Amino acid sequence: MAADLTPPADLTPPAEPTPTAAPGAAAPTAVLVLNGVNLGRLGTREPGIYGTTSYQQLADLCRSAGAGLGLEVEVRQTDSEAEMVGWLHEAADRRTPVVLNPAAWTHYSIAVADAVAQRTADLIEVHLSNVHAREDFRRHSVITPYATGVIAGLGPQGYVLALTRLAAG
Repeated sequence: MAADLTPPADLTPPAEPTPTAAPGAAAPTAVLVLNGVNLGRLGTREPGIYGTTSYQQLADLCRSAGAGLGLEVEVRQTDSEAEMVGWLHEAADRRTPVVLNPAAWTHYSIAVADAVAQRTADLIEVHLSNVHAREDFRRHSVITPYATGVIAGLGPQGYVLALTRLAAG
């Protein structure tokens, strides 16, 4: 039986800081959080595997946690492989760090893997479920060889951990 990946109540993201930076202070670091196919259906899609957190709640958590870490987080989701590849190219061109949940593309998309291989900043691969405790085909990632690191099986908290790593440099 799959674990419930709904975040416990104590995973409230840090409060967004009030703007108090001195003139000329460095702007927050931009980070892209990119989500692949079917992740827009979080909360209703197989909640026994992916939890009951909705996609909107996940996006809000990422933005709020990122703000608390001094990051400017933009969260995107697509069911189009071509659009994902374009976003990864954009991140490479701008030297933007990425949190990537490639979803099903993890296991077979050479196009997404090739785009990740072009990265020019850190990229953390994230999976809500523990892909290594699931079906055999989910245990292989064509993305992992090009990622800075991988976080799997920690539900929405995995995104917060990835953002924390990116904020630490």
